[in-house]
Amino acid sequence: MKTFLECIPCFMKQALKSGKIATSDEVKIKEILNRVGKEIENIPLENTPPETGRLIYRIVSEVTGLEDPYHDIKQNNIKHALKVYPEYEQKVNDIENYDERLELAIRIATAGNVIDLGVDRVFDLQKDINEAIKVDFKIWDFDIFKEKLAQAENILYIGDNTGEAVFDRILIKQVGKKVTFATRGIPVLNDITIKEAKQLNIDKLAEVISSGSSCPGAVTKYCNENFMQVFNNADLVIAKGQGNYEALSNENRDIFFLMKAKCRVIAEDAGVEVEDFVLEYKN
Repeated sequence: MKTFLECIPCFMKQALKSGKIATSDEVKIKEILNRVGKEIENIPLENTPPETGRLIYRIVSEVTGLEDPYHDIKQNNIKHALKVYPEYEQKVNDIENYDERLELAIRIATAGNVIDLGVDRVFDLQKDINEAIKVDFKIWDFDIFKEKLAQAENILYIGDNTGEAVFDRILIKQVGKKVTFATRGIPVLNDITIKEAKQLNIDKLAEVISSGSSCPGAVTKYCNENFMQVFNNADLVIAKGQGNYEALSNENRDIFFLMKAKCRVIAEDAGVEVEDFVLEYKN
């Protein structure tokens, strides 16, 4: 997805929010805003928004000296998600019909995408999950997903936020195929890295790899060779969250996107409304 003009003030807002999370020093926060503003001046609109995100969070780290400014927030997200996780895993396990179990697992995994500090909104995790279980998805390519899943031998699952990855485990368990779970290459926002994936024991359910991406999304030109080999050869790719939608929606391969649209620009690009849930197949 390209960068729209509406993204530019959002970039500055993200820089301010991230700066305040990383430090209370107003001089450093002003330096962050100054440097981000200079970088944005030269960014072509053809770039994906996560490429600009990469610059923002690199600057935040450089100015504050913090490699992972969101560490404590990620741990809090994990704690909150794990608290409600058993209830939803049990809901899935209690269903006898496989298609219905798979459908509920998708809904729960998508609802977990509400845990997103890149968007200025308040979330109620349990409320959103309960809503996602009941609400009609605006785009619901479930029949295509079942068909592709039945034919697939290996699946690439591209993670997004650390907290929502708790619920990704439910879907990984249900697909019943060999899964490779890809994380960000370095800490960026509250996105998951290999460190948190292992903390959540995702490595017990799937092969965990780093995409190598330093963007808040798997922008392929910043991904490592190993990830690209898996990406190109996977029978089925699942990409979680808005950052991965922005990064991959124009890639020349079939991908299933799971997300809740929380940004008007992304919602319009996907052909939905803000707050809509999406299971979208792009090929």
